[in-house]
Amino acid sequence: MTIPISFPFFPGGRRKALTLSYDDGVVQDIRLLDILNRYGLKGTFHLNSGITGENKVPSARVAEVYRGHEISAHCVTHPWLTTLPLESLAWEILEDRRRLEALAGYPVRGMSYPYGDYNAEVLSRLPHYGIGYARTTRSHGQFSLPEDFLQWHPTCHHAKDLAAKTDEFLNAPNRAGRPLLFYVWGHSYEFDRNLENNNWEMIEAFAAKVAPEKETVWFATNIEIYDYLTALRRLRLGVSGRLVENQSHLTLWIAIEGKPHALAPGERLSI
Repeated sequence: MTIPISFPFFPGGRRKALTLSYDDGVVQDIRLLDILNRYGLKGTFHLNSGITGENKVPSARVAEVYRGHEISAHCVTHPWLTTLPLESLAWEILEDRRRLEALAGYPVRGMSYPYGDYNAEVLSRLPHYGIGYARTTRSHGQFSLPEDFLQWHPTCHHAKDLAAKTDEFLNAPNRAGRPLLFYVWGHSYEFDRNLENNNWEMIEAFAAKVAPEKETVWFATNIEIYDYLTALRRLRLGVSGRLVENQSHLTLWIAIEGKPHALAPGERLSI
């Protein structure tokens, strides 16, 4: 029996998605955000609320600078999480969320691991601290969807073959209806470290190359991807494969006999 309903799409019936993720809340984020905004790309920025200085975006400017993108946690003091007692672990994450939410004006539900450091104990605690996803530093080079949002491995660091990965992503076919996700991460201060290699020109060239693909590539923040995929995985599907119900607050795109169909919030569909 052929099941007529499948799930190969991101919003708008797109088969591909792109997200960017940058750590530490440094002033170079301002220049990076100017590039992203000009080309219509989306990023998530993981901030340490307890670290200030001339190289950091001032708290008073956080809401303005990151408007239209996602503010996410990176712990108050950027510690090695696996070295902390549980009380300190809880404080680092919850207090970072509290401070950032006061600046952002919305719940902060994601984070990236300082130094990429975590273990099973840390993983087990994150849901209790209101964390839905956490990005690692372990690039896998693939365009696959995350198996575990609390160990969300990116595709690549921006300094590692970004141009080649971009071409691979844009030219990649969607085998067996599998949606593809390109996840780029880094630190924006790294663009200033090696100016002879034209790092800023590199990221602008990347943005210019992918921007025209907005009809086929969904440009999204980490939390937008997390929310969409979580809702898609929670669709209620009948045993026959011909009945589907969307209980989320998002419009979800499914395939019916291979063709895109928008399933509205609360909609129940029988094929």
